[in-house]
Amino acid sequence: MLHVEGKVIILTGASSGIGEATARLLAQNGAKVILAARREERLLYLQRELQQRGRIVEYKVTNVSSQSEVEDLVMYTIEKFGHVDVLINNAGIMPLSYLHERKVSEWDQMIDVNMKGILYGIDSVLPHMRKQKKGHIINVSSVTGHIVHKTWAVYSGTKFAVRAITEALRQEEVKNNIRTTIICPGGVKTELANTISTESIKKEIDDSMDIALSPNAIANGILYALSQPEEIAVNEIIIRPTRQEL
Repeated sequence: MLHVEGKVIILTGASSGIGEATARLLAQNGAKVILAARREERLLYLQRELQQRGRIVEYKVTNVSSQSEVEDLVMYTIEKFGHVDVLINNAGIMPLSYLHERKVSEWDQMIDVNMKGILYGIDSVLPHMRKQKKGHIINVSSVTGHIVHKTWAVYSGTKFAVRAITEALRQEEVKNNIRTTIICPGGVKTELANTISTESIKKEIDDSMDIALSPNAIANGILYALSQPEEIAVNEIIIRPTRQEL
């Protein structure tokens, strides 16, 4: 039995890739899903499609690098559904580069979205989850949060940070029955590579996509973690293509 039916779930980065696939799967299994991302046209299209199938889906345009917008997202959810059961911090960007290229603005963007965005999400839902003495926070990291490779320095740094933040959160909130899960995808066919401005690096990533997983594989991992009974916490899942070496 899947323990997701009726759960109120906030999902960031919901307009494409892993987020879109997860939204479809969770809504299909009876969750009440609040879609969050910056691209309203995509959110609206996905909401209409799922609502036509009888799913309970709302959306709110949100830039996760803005603390006030993330707070507004959580308050919007509570106004709509009365509470929040699950937060899935999925939004992320990956403008890989060599450090000597000095792409400082891209580093700042990764830190703002990949790290601060997750912290803002935790900050906004935690008071409500502590009050209700239950909840589940799922943070999407990466296999690059376990290993480092050239051009991954800043991106890996943000994903190592996600793992550290999530583990500390687990230890702090275990007595409040708040579960945490870190999802670490390997190669997945998403739009992440579109943010890479160094052509040689983008080509290397694009060339590796022949073995990459469908976003549905990661969505299934998220569903698995969410589906466990309240007394079971799946704290971390790594999902790689079978043929991926790193």
